[in-house]
Amino acid sequence: MRVLAAMSGGVDSAVAAARAVDAGHDVVGVHMALNRAPGTLRTGSRGCCTIEDALDARRAADLLGIPFYVWDLSESFVQEVVEDFVAEYAAGRTPNPCVRCNERIKFAALLDKGVALGFDAVCTGHYARVLRGAGGAELHRAADAAKDQSYVLAVLDADQVAHAMFPLGDAPTKEQVRAEAERRGLPVARKPDSHDICFIPDGDTRGFLADKLGEEPGEVLDEDGAVLGTHTGTYGFTVGQRKGLGLTRPAPDGRPRYVLSIEPVRRTVTVGPAERLAVGELHAVEAVWSAPEPAGPVEVHVQVRAHGEAVPAVAEVVGGGTGEGTGEGVRVVLRTPLTGVAPGQTVAFYAGTRVLGSATISGTVPVAG
Repeated sequence: MRVLAAMSGGVDSAVAAARAVDAGHDVVGVHMALNRAPGTLRTGSRGCCTIEDALDARRAADLLGIPFYVWDLSESFVQEVVEDFVAEYAAGRTPNPCVRCNERIKFAALLDKGVALGFDAVCTGHYARVLRGAGGAELHRAADAAKDQSYVLAVLDADQVAHAMFPLGDAPTKEQVRAEAERRGLPVARKPDSHDICFIPDGDTRGFLADKLGEEPGEVLDEDGAVLGTHTGTYGFTVGQRKGLGLTRPAPDGRPRYVLSIEPVRRTVTVGPAERLAVGELHAVEAVWSAPEPAGPVEVHVQVRAHGEAVPAVAEVVGGGTGEGTGEGVRVVLRTPLTGVAPGQTVAFYAGTRVLGSATISGTVPVAG
């Protein structure tokens, strides 16, 4: 097969490309330039898509003896990921930019361009597995549960999964991948993993949003509507948050309080006790299925965070969407309540290790009240 290997400049994508070469594929490496400031330098594990990352990717491609190109996808990245991130927070939701990047850049923009150029698959360093059989390609969890990245790939549809290649899916541990990189002589073998949001390398999400949105002062309320404090923007909060609430007085019972809901139009943040965070039902919109769409209620496990616990639930596709948003809706009744679930998060659906699909959470129903 002709394979387009996405090479970020990290150890995972370098080893994934090497394994694709070993498998006998015709591999071409490509580094996606997503940063509008190409001279940006990397600081330890913070930041990505820097000039150093591009150089590291080129060195790895040279060592593997494969052609290498840099594709400028920065405009698409800004529109589809960064601006979406800002708009979601402005609307009181909590997005996952890594999910959006995989959906709209790596497996939309990159894959579409690769297929148009005659490539059969896109290879990345994600820890997930694609199993191919008579029923087609299936997306599954990685062998290493600690590194499993199937959650951020749950937004892929069936055609995208069919054109995806994840050579690290069967790797027992990340340390073994690093050891393999050292044996191959790849200079990125001990390069630190990237953490935090790549386009906010200093980790100050609230400061980043404040710079984009400006100050929008409002009030922090309890569940009865009493004013407990003020804030400079609802975008500085997310459901389940405990610290940095700016409260002027403690709760009558002395217990901690958490963000329960965010109303960006009224510019209010409502806080309350921990037990009010538990939800028993999710409403989600814009469903995407890599497996056949369920025809009725189906027993699944659902996951709402990249490394969160998967809990049993019953999911049912409902016409016309549920809650706010557009597109096909899904109603999810949780067998085990989840806490701190925010609109805007992705809910991924699993049957065993297989990813069935995903949707964007538009609303929740608390267990209490």
